[in-house]
This record gives sequence, structure tokens and C-alpha cells, in this order.
Amino acid sequence: MFENSPSTSIEKSQNVSDVESVTSRTAAGGGEVGNILSGYSEEEVMNMGRLYAGKHGLDKELFARGAAVARCPSKFTSMPFLSQEEVNDLQLEATKRYHFPKKLFAVIALGSMAACVQGMDESVVNGATLFYPKAFGVVNMKNADLIEGLINGAPYLMCAISCWFTDYCNHKLGRKWTIFWCCVISFVTVIWSGVTNNWWHLMISRLALGVGIGIKSATVPTYAAECSPHTIRGSLVMMWQFWTAVGIMFGYVASLAFYYVGNHGIDSGLNWRLMLGAACIPALIVVTQVPFVPESPRWLMGKGRHLEAFDSLSQLRHGQISAARDTFYQYVLLAEEGTYEGSIFQRFKELFTIRRNRNGAIGSWIVMFMQQFCGINVIAYYSSSILVNSGFSEIDAMLSSWGFGIINFLFAIPAFFTIDRLGRRALLLITFPLMAIFLLMAGLGFLIPEGDQSARVGVILTGVYLFACVYSAGEGPVPFTYSAEAFPLYIRDLGMSWATATCWFFNFILAFTWPRLENAFTTTGAFCWYAGWNVVGFFLVLWFLPETKGLTLEELDEVFDVPMGEHARYQTAVFWNFIKRCVFQQDIPKLTPLHISRRNHVSNVEWDEKANVEHLE
Repeated sequence: MFENSPSTSIEKSQNVSDVESVTSRTAAGGGEVGNILSGYSEEEVMNMGRLYAGKHGLDKELFARGAAVARCPSKFTSMPFLSQEEVNDLQLEATKRYHFPKKLFAVIALGSMAACVQGMDESVVNGATLFYPKAFGVVNMKNADLIEGLINGAPYLMCAISCWFTDYCNHKLGRKWTIFWCCVISFVTVIWSGVTNNWWHLMISRLALGVGIGIKSATVPTYAAECSPHTIRGSLVMMWQFWTAVGIMFGYVASLAFYYVGNHGIDSGLNWRLMLGAACIPALIVVTQVPFVPESPRWLMGKGRHLEAFDSLSQLRHGQISAARDTFYQYVLLAEEGTYEGSIFQRFKELFTIRRNRNGAIGSWIVMFMQQFCGINVIAYYSSSILVNSGFSEIDAMLSSWGFGIINFLFAIPAFFTIDRLGRRALLLITFPLMAIFLLMAGLGFLIPEGDQSARVGVILTGVYLFACVYSAGEGPVPFTYSAEAFPLYIRDLGMSWATATCWFFNFILAFTWPRLENAFTTTGAFCWYAGWNVVGFFLVLWFLPETKGLTLEELDEVFDVPMGEHARYQTAVFWNFIKRCVFQQDIPKLTPLHISRRNHVSNVEWDEKANVEHLE
């Protein structure tokens, strides 16, 4: 890789004896702790930067300086070879984390609007469900509740299948053009759903809608993660969930806006058709945005297009020095990761057979499964019909659902500022117990006699709204952010396919089974069922979810390489340590993060040998 370098090659080999990994170097070079270049001197790293730039037609001296900054990112003010302009650019980046370059803002806007497409696609059916079952005679059919569940859940059944085409689409089209075509599909299919003439035709149109939703939901968070600086990656990737919540709210707005529209000669009704078709508007906006944003630099580098990757990062960072730093460091990390283009079957096998990948798959499965089985989409899809069946008028039920939508996106704002400070695990561990309590409160509210309507309405809506507040600050933004971070580049598309397929499959299960579950358990029993799953979610996160905040996507390899059993035991100890410190007020120190603790308890020689051999295995 770095031919003629004064240091040992960092290129991976199939033979352990032929290779010395970057991680096998000691920290004698004086770099920052935890930095993969810390074992190299500044001179060695600058020579590496020159060699890399020369090989790929880039500015050698710029990349020499960029490599030095990559080695010690926080010490740029003491580097005399940097110009004042370069120091100013790095200072701006370090001190104003949310001062975005225009193109990074454009990427965020694209991902946000794509999420809005999904939110509207999901929630417009909430209002339409009050009308289309009667219009198509579904209410008079045998197993009417299952047919209604099948129609409403059809997109998510298809999502669970279409997610697996993400790898192929991204490989052939790239990130941004995959998003483009997914939104074209969404645009066409929501209009199609608005002109259907029977229930099975509506179901088919909604199945087709799921093709676009599934691939898009796996692509957009990955695209955002690969374009964002690691210091604010969580905040920017969670824009996906925040704007999904905005889209859900707009879906309720569309339902209210078209509620009073008359039939206008259409016997089966016009209002619910306009509700479903309204979701085409944000999809059209995304289609016009795509040509003006850069491609993912990590995707370009994975294709060997290094000059284009640097051009992309130049648009996404404050200055050329930041772009050179990130291009070089990304290259070194990907080389250390051993990125390669294996067959899809080989990579799918390695998703579960290599411990680092398997732990990422387990973590992403947990957060995606719990995003559905926390019960949020019962409210998103069925709140209007649930409230109508409980004594609300149709318009009051839809207004209450709109209130849920407003809260859902407003309370995602705090997570924007906390997800990179508190971390993903902390947000989930705080919010799961609270979600269980508030969902239980809402469910028990249905037991209040209908004669005491004001108390009944007050308890139910308070429980639902508080549940939405807590969800939006935790399990709402975390799953897609976490899943976009959990996998190395060579397997990231398959990993996101796995994660989003999990999300959409259980989304379908939830949407399909709710009408029958409510009939069998009563509304109270069904709400209590999902409250119980929130308790389960707390322990799944406690034991099996590694933290990902504050690390580059490639540096997470060490975190996810910890054996799952060891992680569960360690986190149990951390939880008990927390109880002793905060509940019993014992003056004891916090436990260090597990991957650091493991590193500190293994000698350099032992750890280096282990790192090299396990990577190649």
C-alpha cells in the first residue's frame, strides 16, 4: 500500500507472518491514545500521506499535512507547517460543531426530506382507515380485522423483502441515486393507492410502496453516517428519525385537511384517496434534490475512486486540510479493516460467522426489534380507530392523533443534542422503563367507565402523549443511527439490510396483528402487552448493546469484537456499580468502558498478536 515507506506496510496480507498491522505498533510515536496512527512518528505519517497522494493523483504536500493532523487531530495549533487559513478551518470545525458547510447541509436536507417521505407514507393510512374499510365493504367480510391489518401492514411486509436488495442497488447505483429511484417509486405508488377500486387492489399498491420504503430506509442513514464528521455523526444520522416524525405529523395534517372533502361523484369516497395521495409531495421534493448533493466518500473509496472521494469530502468539510485529513485517515482505517469486494454470499456468511460482525448484527436487531415492539406504531397506524372505538368522535380522534404527531417530532429535538453526549445506550436505558410506565397508564385508562369521559380521555391521552415524548428522545432516534454505525464498510449494506428487514418485518407483524390482538386482549390488555416488552427491551440493551458514540465508524471494530457473554457480565457489573453510587450513595469510582479495560489488561505484545491473528481469521 505504502510502497517505499520508511515504516512497515499497513496493507493486509493473507499470511500473518507477512504483515504488521497498524494496530501492532506501540504508542511510542507519540500520537493520541486510541488513534490508529499513534504508533508512527509525525515524519513517518507525513511520508505515508505523500505516497498515498502520489499514487492517486492528489496534492502530496496537502496530504502530508493532512496525515499529520489525522495522527493528532486535537494538536493542530502546534503544527508549524499548517497555514493560518488551515488552522482557522480546523478551529472552526472544532469549536462550532453545528456550523455546516453548504453541501453537508444539503446532504442533511436530502436525508431529512427522504425521511419525511417515509413518515407520511406510514401515517396517512391512520386517517384513511376510518373510511376505506367501509368504502370497500371490508367491515362486512369474514376476518375483517385481519384483512384491514393486511392492507395497512402490506408496505412493511414488502419492506422486509426489498431491504435485501439494498446491497445490489447501492453497489450499482451509489447511495444518492438509490435514494432518487426509491422516491420515484414512492411518488408513483402513493398516487396509485389513491385511485384503487377494491381492497385487494389497494393492498397491491401498498405492497409496491414497500419496495421504495425498504431500500430507502436502509440507504439514507448509511449515506448520512458516511458523510458526517464522527463528532456529530449521531446527531446528523438521527435526523432520519426526527424527520420521519415530522412526516408522520404531516400525514395527520393531511388526514385532517381532507376529512371534510365530499365524494364529488366518487361513490367510494374522495377524502381518504387524497389522504393517501398527499404523500407524493415530499417524494417529488427529494427527486429534485438528489442531483445537487455529493456521493458518499466512503462508498467512492470502497470503489477505489480516491480522487472523487477527496472531492466529495472537500465539499462536506470546512477546508481542504480537513478533507485531506479525513480522506487519508479513512483510507488507513479501511486498509486496516481489510475491506474487500467479496461475493454477496460470502459477505452474508461473514455477517454472522465473524464475531465483530455478529455482535453488530445482534445489536442492530435488538434496537430495530424494540423500535416496533415498544408499541409506538400501534399508535401511529391505529390511534384514530382505537380512540373512535373507545368513544371519541372521528374528528376528535384525528385531532388527538395529530397531537401525538406534534409531540413525536418536538421531543426528538432534545435527542439531537444528547445522542452524541450521553450516548445511544444511556438514552435507551433511561427511556425504556418510562415507556413501560406510560404505556401501562394509557392502557389502564381504557378501564375508566365511559360515563366519566373527561377522566377517561385525560388519562388515555396523557399516557399516550408522555409515551410519545419519551419514545422520541430514545428508541425513536437511536435504532437507525446505531445500525448505520454497527457494521464495517465492506458489509455495511448487508448489515443495514438485515437491520431494516428486522424493523419492517416486525412493523408488519405489529400492523397486521393489532386489530385481532385488540379484539382478543381488549385495548387495555394489548397496551399492557407492549408495556411488558419495554421492560424486556431494557435488559436486552443493558446486556447486549455496545456503545458507539464518539468513535469513527472503523474504530468501532474493537468495541464490537468483545465476546457477547463477557459484555453482558460487565454491563451487569456497571449497572450494579451505578446503583451503589447513585441509590446507596457509596463513594466508589465508575467502571471504565469494557474495550478499554480489556486493552489495559493485556500486554502490548499479547494484544498485538491477538489483534493481527483475529483480524485475519
